[in-house]
Amino acid sequence: MSDRGYRRPRPLSPLREHLRDTFWFAPTMGFVCVIVLWLIAAEADEEIVSLFQREEAYDELAELISFSQDAKTIVTTVSSAMMTFIGVVFSISMVAVQMASGQLTPRVVRIFVRSRISKLTLTVFLGTFLGSLLVLSSYESETDPRRVVSVPLVQSLLILVLVGTSLLLFVVYVSSTLRLMQVGPVVDRIARDSFRVLGRMPRGPRADGEVGAETARVAYEGRAGVLRDVNTARLVRAARRQGVVLRVIPRIGDFVVPGTPMLAVHGGTVPPRHRLRYAVSVSVERTLHQDLAFGLRQLADIALRALSPSVNDPTTAVQCLDRMVQFLAAVADLPLGTVHHRDGAGRVRLVQDGPGWEDLVDLAFEEIRWCVTGSPQVSRRLIAGLDDLLLIVPEERRTSLARHRELLVQTMERSVPVSADRAFALLPDRQGIG
Repeated sequence: MSDRGYRRPRPLSPLREHLRDTFWFAPTMGFVCVIVLWLIAAEADEEIVSLFQREEAYDELAELISFSQDAKTIVTTVSSAMMTFIGVVFSISMVAVQMASGQLTPRVVRIFVRSRISKLTLTVFLGTFLGSLLVLSSYESETDPRRVVSVPLVQSLLILVLVGTSLLLFVVYVSSTLRLMQVGPVVDRIARDSFRVLGRMPRGPRADGEVGAETARVAYEGRAGVLRDVNTARLVRAARRQGVVLRVIPRIGDFVVPGTPMLAVHGGTVPPRHRLRYAVSVSVERTLHQDLAFGLRQLADIALRALSPSVNDPTTAVQCLDRMVQFLAAVADLPLGTVHHRDGAGRVRLVQDGPGWEDLVDLAFEEIRWCVTGSPQVSRRLIAGLDDLLLIVPEERRTSLARHRELLVQTMERSVPVSADRAFALLPDRQGIG
């Protein structure tokens, strides 16, 4: 495979993804923007008043003061009602998220946390509240056009714009939250996020001979948790300066504890500790930033819950299988497993172990195959998906698919004694049962 299409590590990529996993960054930046806009609007109001006073247009200025006093009533109403409105809206949203989490999988909550429209709506709502308080502080008790210093005209117009934007975002936000309660949009969102991870994967040539012998190891120091992502740009830079190759021992998504090996050094000594600081991120749960298998894990969780006796929703499992087959078809011809990251000169500096083709196939089909007994809709869709993939994938990758197909047939032969029912359950059908 050629170097064309290789993606250099991006230094700020982990930071950007970590900020997307937070719910405080967007409102904080919104507060800063509102304060800046308020200062600009206040300066504009002072300039307008100063201009009218220099021109001795006191009658026109008096009309502006009267208009601003009318606008003050609206700003006061907005200030008193906005926080109540925010509390009601987001309380309802939390109920919707809880229902979606119980119906599908707890991992679906991350979709709400990472939702741009959710953060934008909260930011604008809180910004409107803060802006209204700032504008109210700008109103003066003085109404004499000759002595007034500032008339909050532009500031009041700014609040009206924010209120209109809040109402528009409220409609969009409610629509987005309702979609979170539907299976189809959630499954589609997980699939699209998985394809974004696939698009960020480096696709350079294999370089097993360039790694060399292992010379040292670096133990993990920090809190126990799931390896969320690796700052590949930082590690590549540290390895280049030291003249070595670094290898990340655990996979993305593995649970790590302090004292266990995190990095292996090949071809030299360990880089200085400060160069390896903040090179790995450990959290309480997995994310899709660099975890290629996490999307399949979420789809499998939704399908397994749908096939449980308490839920018994095979159609949802079929929808998950649709996306699993789509994802496996997309990676059918791509190199999987070990990933090699290179520096600017094209030399391998960082090696990461990732899921191989067999790992992804087992993750997608193994657990579901154990639960298809008594659900011909799912077994028909599963065998149709396996048959489709057998036509697409290269010859060397058909073994695992053929194994799952054979095991599915054996499972149905043991659990379905009537031959006609067994034949019906093993008939390939992309819709399950139309």
